[in-house]
Amino acid sequence: MTFGELALDAAEGAILAHSLKLASGTVSKGTVLGAEHLKRLKEAGVEFVIAARLEPGDVAEDDAASRVASRLVAPGLNPTKAFAGRANLVAGQPGIVMVNSRAVHAMNRVDEGITLATLPDMMRVNRGQLVATIKVIPYAVAAAQVDAAVEVLGGGAIRLAPFGPGRVQLVLTRLPSFKESLLEKGRKVVEDRVCALGLELADVAVVEHRTEAIAGALDPEMDLILILGASATSDRADVAPAAVSAAGGVIQRFGMPVDPGNLLFLAELKGASVVGLPGCARSPAMNGVDWVLERLAAGVPVDGQGIAAMGVGGLLKEMPGRPQPRQPGK
Repeated sequence: MTFGELALDAAEGAILAHSLKLASGTVSKGTVLGAEHLKRLKEAGVEFVIAARLEPGDVAEDDAASRVASRLVAPGLNPTKAFAGRANLVAGQPGIVMVNSRAVHAMNRVDEGITLATLPDMMRVNRGQLVATIKVIPYAVAAAQVDAAVEVLGGGAIRLAPFGPGRVQLVLTRLPSFKESLLEKGRKVVEDRVCALGLELADVAVVEHRTEAIAGALDPEMDLILILGASATSDRADVAPAAVSAAGGVIQRFGMPVDPGNLLFLAELKGASVVGLPGCARSPAMNGVDWVLERLAAGVPVDGQGIAAMGVGGLLKEMPGRPQPRQPGK
């Protein structure tokens, strides 16, 4: 592609780089200049234009963007029609976006004129939400560069893991000093959370905050078991995780590098995933619980190593009225 100043006599068929406002109306940038455009420009006293002209082996911006977008198409991810060198990838259903950052970085190094921007890896999206955008910056790029960008992306650079369906059990515990109103509040907030992820709250059990009571209530026939205790979990040997172990489960991780959410524990019980919820789960505000539940609802494996990797970006917004704020007195 050539780009630069052209005399009007040499500009027919070139792409106008910058809009020109004339008394007869605006000639917009990106316009392929024809005889009528040039006549209007000449009548307005314009002698030169800044324009681009494609050469053999070039791919026009929209075609290039469409080719890259087509490479990214996957189940649940739909491309939009390219316009002004931009094509988007849109979620066709709710779920979790999974991004191969190495592939994206590699593609963005192929040619400065071919760019790909995505949402963060493991971000929750709704139907119709923009997931990625491809922008071809110049009016054309070499076909060889487009081919290289497509090849570097490979397959599955961006995927969508859809939510649900699944059956969830919620086990709530009580202590003598525990307000009954908090049980209903906890149930309602948790139900809203799981239903928003396409899951069904199939069973709610309320038991005393004792190891044997919790262990007896756990139902491994469920896809997911959530335990919201009247008292926070302070150790792997505390009441709630001990109950999971007593029922034949395995504690995979206690504690997470996400705040709010530090006191979450993850376990497995005869094929069912078990999540011990921290106190912040009583609030609808975003916390570490959401990160874990979103992945489980989308069928994305979650284990101790996965939780350990959540620290970068894991400092979330402080909850107002928190019993133990991060910065006491502020």
